[in-house]
Amino acid sequence: MATERISAGPRSGKGAAAPAVEGPKYESYTLKDLMALQAKQANALLSGMIETMSTHLKSGDRIRISGIGTLEVRQREARTGRNPATGETMQIAASKKVAFRPAKELKEAV
Repeated sequence: MATERISAGPRSGKGAAAPAVEGPKYESYTLKDLMALQAKQANALLSGMIETMSTHLKSGDRIRISGIGTLEVRQREARTGRNPATGETMQIAASKKVAFRPAKELKEAV
């Protein structure tokens, strides 16, 4: 990966030095800086999307993402289970889970 510096300010001529006159100050960024900025924006976008999806799922809405699938909350009944370490039976409480049903396009792609 290149670490060349990308300047945000104008330059005059080929390899010319900066003019002696004081002008506006420009910051320069490396490609690494730009990639970090894009990662922060992507992280903010995904965090906001997950927060919004969680809010809608908690209120009982179904979320359909075209070409990918559908997310919805399903109720799981209380049931009897078995502790795998000891083998003793135990009661598992009722709970909610997020269920995913893939779209036809996704099923066919796989």
